[in-house]
Amino acid sequence: MQRRDFLTGAAVAALLPVNAAQATPGSALPTLRWRLASSFPKSLDTIYGAAEILSKRVAALTGGKFQIRVFAGGELVPPLQVLDAIGNGTAECGHSAGYYYVGKNMALAFDTAVPFGLTARQQNAWMYAGGGIEALRKLYAQYGVLQFPGGNTGTQMGGWFRKEIKSLADLKGLKMRIPGIGGKIMARLGAVPQTLPGGDIYPALERGALDAAEWVGPYDDEKLGFHKIARHYYYPGWWEGGPQLSFYVNQAAWQSLPEPYRQAFEVATAEANQLMLAQYDAKNPPALLRLVGQGVKLHPYPKDVMLAARRATFALYEEEAKINPDFAAIYRPWKRFRDTEFQWFKVNEAVYANFNYYVK
Repeated sequence: MQRRDFLTGAAVAALLPVNAAQATPGSALPTLRWRLASSFPKSLDTIYGAAEILSKRVAALTGGKFQIRVFAGGELVPPLQVLDAIGNGTAECGHSAGYYYVGKNMALAFDTAVPFGLTARQQNAWMYAGGGIEALRKLYAQYGVLQFPGGNTGTQMGGWFRKEIKSLADLKGLKMRIPGIGGKIMARLGAVPQTLPGGDIYPALERGALDAAEWVGPYDDEKLGFHKIARHYYYPGWWEGGPQLSFYVNQAAWQSLPEPYRQAFEVATAEANQLMLAQYDAKNPPALLRLVGQGVKLHPYPKDVMLAARRATFALYEEEAKINPDFAAIYRPWKRFRDTEFQWFKVNEAVYANFNYYVK
């Protein structure tokens, strides 16, 4: 299916109240019940809520005939096993982050975010209009899964630290919760990265198993209470400039869906993808003000950390591209797209933003 199809009048017509003529000739559309396994806890209403948006919209668009029940992380499968669960048919669909699964293939990180990569707008541009979805679906096919963009948090914060990070040397031996390629880069800088689901981070910080942790941004971080333990809040999250979540669908289950249900599902994923970013952009600013009001100390990452991280990042990309054909197949065209996008945003978007944000 072309990415533009669901925006056409024909696609919209297919989503209107259905009858027998819109299914196979002479038959009515069936009543279906699917299960969705999320990687996220219900307490994180915005990131978990994208799956609920999908469920409600699919039901509305199909007259209640296609129902998707959402299970929070750990209710149906462990939070970091969603991809496997969808591939093997434990559930028909899921909501997770590709970079949780870089142990399978580092190329999966492009589905979420990679260090010094794309912003949320640029990620959407790459996915919907720059060949991203097509490239990633070839990769996900190896796992029996079809992937759809399923939300974006916008540029994330750089994490919570018990102690201030004044230079690159302060990262040596530091135990930090950070998944994906960002974790690999932190390891090259001397830190000890760990991957934990959201619900496990606070107790790990509390008992001293972690010295630092990153999650999303002010709204979610405030909910998880990290500021009660680690008072130093760093920015930017250079490893997550525009991290995208994804909906996964078991390929066999997708193939069995009537076409109007496929259209409903795809339209609903696009809506959830857009609404998550809008919600975070609205919720993060007041949350940050509340955190600062409670004594949280904001810090930019030291310049030597940023420069060393960027050097290590692109060295890693080139190394991986030489040994991983899947990574190279995505990275090379992605890098060209990234460089062109950055040139355009530097000319116009950045100048506009910098003037408004910094000139008094």
